[in-house]
Amino acid sequence: MVEVVAAVIERPDGSFLLAQRPAGKAYAGYWEFPGGKVEPGEPLAQALARELHEELGIDVDSAYPWIVRTYAYPHATVRLNFFRVRAWRGEAHGKEAQQLAWQHVSSLAVAPLLPANAPVLRALRLPFEYAITHAGEIGTEAQLSLLDRALARGLRLIQVREKGMPAAELERFASTVIAKARACGARVLINSDIELAQRLGADGVHLAAAQLARLQHRPEPGWCAASCHSAAELACAAQLGVDFAVLGPVQPTPTHPGAQALGWEGFGDLALGSTMPVFALGGMQPRDLETAWRRGAHGIAMMRRSW
Repeated sequence: MVEVVAAVIERPDGSFLLAQRPAGKAYAGYWEFPGGKVEPGEPLAQALARELHEELGIDVDSAYPWIVRTYAYPHATVRLNFFRVRAWRGEAHGKEAQQLAWQHVSSLAVAPLLPANAPVLRALRLPFEYAITHAGEIGTEAQLSLLDRALARGLRLIQVREKGMPAAELERFASTVIAKARACGARVLINSDIELAQRLGADGVHLAAAQLARLQHRPEPGWCAASCHSAAELACAAQLGVDFAVLGPVQPTPTHPGAQALGWEGFGDLALGSTMPVFALGGMQPRDLETAWRRGAHGIAMMRRSW
């Protein structure tokens, strides 16, 4: 196993940096996220800073651990430890004569990419906020009004989670949410009900933790997420091949009274090293986002604070 660090270097406009592998290296001409091998005993964050300085001439100010992917190439099996780099000093340039290109995930203009990067590019389509509906508490009209406001400010990922809502009412409500979201370029996942998600043409389904052990294959088509509360459930979600997981509760929450809160330390112990993006759930507020990033989260999921 070759230990590698890889950087998703992101500008405020959402673009990220790719580098082309130079002649003489395996997969020469292919594009990849900048990075390199970790020296024996070297901390991952230190290796990342060293590699980016050596390869690109930049000094990292803030980098957050993200996901870990293992890939078996013909010449080596590598474990890619991805970091999201959101602040740095200096102008990136190819110090090893490699070509560089700033790209957007929705309009890649370079090819080919290293094959290990396909799941990473899909993960980069996820925003940092995952909003969960609670129309059963506040009423459907109030929820739809709040949805309009949230979409206008930029919300782009929504879970319809209405456990106690009658089936016919849920179908009408979910259909309206999907229509409103689609008009703004947002995605909607339906909690638990795979058949309803497929019938309504939702963007995907969000699996309850109890479903993970029962399913043999991930639902298709579209996005698939899962609620997890333990290492075993995260492993099950990864085995099923879900796109992302929601892990919690991090803090006490009225939605799960009496549930043992993980705390940030417990969350980090589970989330760091995950093969898929993980959202922190439970008592989250927008100001918790950076804390979540430092603990290995992709973002935060909120039921009340999103609205």
